[in-house]
Amino acid sequence: MLKIYLGNMENAIYHPPTYFDNQYEDEWITEELSIQMIKDVDKSEVISPYLIQSPVLGAISTKELSGGVKTLMLMAFDQSGKVFNASVCGDNCAKWILSIGESKDLTINLRHIMDFGKEEFKIEILNTGDVVHNMLEFVNIAGEYV
Repeated sequence: MLKIYLGNMENAIYHPPTYFDNQYEDEWITEELSIQMIKDVDKSEVISPYLIQSPVLGAISTKELSGGVKTLMLMAFDQSGKVFNASVCGDNCAKWILSIGESKDLTINLRHIMDFGKEEFKIEILNTGDVVHNMLEFVNIAGEYV
């Protein structure tokens, strides 16, 4: 289940892209989930763990992926138990965050109101203990913390 702590969170990794650059494992890049997220969010194709083909930047290294994709991969694959600040992610990452949260227990930190879309979802807000199921419920609580 996806759990979100809203606002500043002590011990959360504030800038996940930097953490990613120093902690990721090559095999994360070629996992099917990563390939799909990179294609969707960055509009890029994984050639190898060390080479990504971007339509804008050309051939780039893994470290040149967007902060959003890097944070999504940390959420999916990092085993450290750390909580990542998802505010480096754009709204185009929201469906992936929801998907990862459906497949495993996932706690993230958000410092802005992310648009999780029009579909129903299930998110626990750690600040209050409430479980929200749609954007209206989410915004009503999140507005008090971010």
